[in-house]
Amino acid sequence: VRRYFLENARHWFTRYRIDGLRLDAVHAIYDASARPFLLELAEAARRWSEELGRPLYLIAESDLNDPRLIRDPGLGGFGIRAQWSDDFHHALHAFLTGERDGYYRDFGELADILKALREGFVYDWRYSEHRKRRHGDSCRDLPPDRLVVCVQNHDQVGNRMRGDRLATLVSLEAYKLAAAVLLLGPNLPLLFMGQEHGEEAPFLYFVSHGDPDLVEAVRRGRREEFLSFAWAEEVPDPQDPATFLRSRLSERANRADRQRMLLEFHRELIRLRGRVVRSDRHPKAVQFQDRPVVILEYPRTEQRFTCLFNFGEEVERLDAAALFPSSAGGNAEKIFDSSEGRWLGPEVSGKRIGEESSLVELSGYAAMVYAWNRKEE
Repeated sequence: VRRYFLENARHWFTRYRIDGLRLDAVHAIYDASARPFLLELAEAARRWSEELGRPLYLIAESDLNDPRLIRDPGLGGFGIRAQWSDDFHHALHAFLTGERDGYYRDFGELADILKALREGFVYDWRYSEHRKRRHGDSCRDLPPDRLVVCVQNHDQVGNRMRGDRLATLVSLEAYKLAAAVLLLGPNLPLLFMGQEHGEEAPFLYFVSHGDPDLVEAVRRGRREEFLSFAWAEEVPDPQDPATFLRSRLSERANRADRQRMLLEFHRELIRLRGRVVRSDRHPKAVQFQDRPVVILEYPRTEQRFTCLFNFGEEVERLDAAALFPSSAGGNAEKIFDSSEGRWLGPEVSGKRIGEESSLVELSGYAAMVYAWNRKEE
């Protein structure tokens, strides 16, 4: 059986020239052997990578928050390149939407978002009210790019009763803020199809099975899955063709100005990510005083970048000297502002350091990035 699955992975890498494989729900693999299959697969992938002369990646989906998956084998790990982290999604989603049902009951505080940005896992042997036990382990000693994070994916959208996307749950400004935190954060960002243009059509759970007993089992399973959530509506029938048809993306020609703007907004953030983000080291992430503002700063030798995220609805006026304590007067330059008019924002702009006012105005649910030269001691 092991040989079959190893050869299957090799087939995708060699015959189809796939660059990486996502391993689904590895926490559900029963393997009590002294030489786990995942370790053997990761070793084989490294060997094939050398033979083929190109990098091959394994990315694990796991619900365990177990860093052993991504630790090097010499340190007792399996050596898988990266793993998904649901904690980032849950922390951001619960805070922005206010949802507290199901597994969201473990999240909802700004401190959870801070910890996800600063350390990776929020639950690192911390007690989980949802699970009624301690959960996870710390991965803060590992590079941030070992974790894949998202604000939407096929599970988090498709497994909702109504398949509702984030664009239909929060305001436009909050939606842009979520995109900025995702793409300017230190982990590997994952974008769900249509997220980049703010798709509003639902992504429902749909199937097309020929076995009536299997169809009924799926229907029953879907109903039971939502018992821990306060969703009273009837679950859409997964076997009904209309469920599939409702889940299709909007036609490009029919997209509104808002959707076209969001597409360019995501492109701009991706360009900015290449300039700002260091994914090999954890950033400095702090809450600004007692405000609902998160400051993210990446360590650089000369030029520094400070990302400001306002998780509150109101405008925040921040003291520039406190934001840039080591900068020379007048050399902090704003290079991104999600509240600008071109992003359909309220146009509350941050003032440059050195102007008459020393305050930086940060609109509600806004993201800003400043570039500045830090004076070394």
